Amino acid sequence: MGCSPPRFVRVVLAMRRAAGRCLPPLAAVALCLAASPALAFHGGGAGECDGCHSMHDSNDGVSGPGPRGGYLLKASDPSSVCLNCHQAQGDIGPVGYHISTAEADMPPGLPPRQMAPGGDFGWLKKTFQWTTRPGTPLQTSPGERHGHSIVALDYGYSSDSRSFTAPGGTYPSANLSCVSCHDPHGKYRRFADGSVGTSGLTVLGSGSQASGTDPVAGVGAAGVYRMLGGVGYQPRSLSGALAFQNPPPAAVAPNTYNRRETTTQTRVAYGRDMSEWCANCHPRLLVSGVTEQMSGLRHPAGNGAILGATMSRNYASYLRTGKLTGFASQSYLSLVPFEEGHADYTRLKAHARSDDLYLQGPDDVSTVMCLTCHRAHASGFDGALRFRARGAEFITVGDTVSGARYPDPLAEPAVAEGRTQAETRASYYDRPATVFSPFQRSLCNKCHVKD
Repeated sequence: MGCSPPRFVRVVLAMRRAAGRCLPPLAAVALCLAASPALAFHGGGAGECDGCHSMHDSNDGVSGPGPRGGYLLKASDPSSVCLNCHQAQGDIGPVGYHISTAEADMPPGLPPRQMAPGGDFGWLKKTFQWTTRPGTPLQTSPGERHGHSIVALDYGYSSDSRSFTAPGGTYPSANLSCVSCHDPHGKYRRFADGSVGTSGLTVLGSGSQASGTDPVAGVGAAGVYRMLGGVGYQPRSLSGALAFQNPPPAAVAPNTYNRRETTTQTRVAYGRDMSEWCANCHPRLLVSGVTEQMSGLRHPAGNGAILGATMSRNYASYLRTGKLTGFASQSYLSLVPFEEGHADYTRLKAHARSDDLYLQGPDDVSTVMCLTCHRAHASGFDGALRFRARGAEFITVGDTVSGARYPDPLAEPAVAEGRTQAETRASYYDRPATVFSPFQRSLCNKCHVKD
């Protein structure tokens, strides 16, 4: 959809000023295009105003009844505005920036179709039920347990019915929306010295992806990762003292990121601060460092939760249940990512890939983060986990002759937990079951080798 003209002009003028007005307009335009190769709607900052707002509070210019919300939004609420672009009925597979599957495209037994690293919010609409054997009580995995229950009334998403505030925090569930995490106006920007601010140099473009914009000292800034809110961020529609205390994380996604991982993995290069950023809403869940780990209350995560030599070796050697012959340079697993422990964007950009040309595992200073185990949006499992872990012994079934297979809900109900084989496979981003062992155990073993 392109860079909005006002912002584009600001970039050109900023570059001309920085160069002492020695750049002719066309040269400045060329420099802008080189600095921001992916001129997407947001471009790392705010998009065109009329993409989300209607100046006369109308529905696409037509007055009268229609889905319109406060703040002149073109929908009933902020998340619905986002899904006007980030969901499209008729998708036949993962599509670019889409993060939700329309209900018509995922009838019972078929999974959501988007496979971005954060997950598909469509899993929130998939409730699974099963009995382990005839005569035993019915068990349920409610859809709202599968991720962040955003409120998007125009698209059938509602708040969590059992948790009225964020676990480990006070953020109200009734107000949870896309803009709870993402700043829709993209004010947060990363400068050349690594600092983050909300004003000053113009945002030249998105800094979220491997080919994205780099900040240029005295010229312009890069948008922060995924336009996440930083220190002081709080949606205008939310009252109370709930402003964020921590900055956005250092991370870079590959250029192609919403994709099946049938043959190669999607590696987001996480640098540091992801767990600290999650703690803006979940402060009591953040456990970082050795002292807290010894309490045994919660899994350590954060910049202080260093994997260390033993777990790094475990990660490198663990391939699957019963096969511990891996080596560090080929050990990365996107189902168990980690933070590298730095904010060097040159290195992060080189490591963010979807072609398996960089599969280096963690070193002694790499850290565990919230996204090591969870997806940011939603997944096919309770707690938005990346793999089946809660109350589970196995994630596959099979034998040594035919190999591993995903469980059948009729033949192996206790392992399938109500999911069809198609839904289970999609939960693992279309990996064939044969990449695992028959009766593959939980991927917690990637770090905590017990099998």
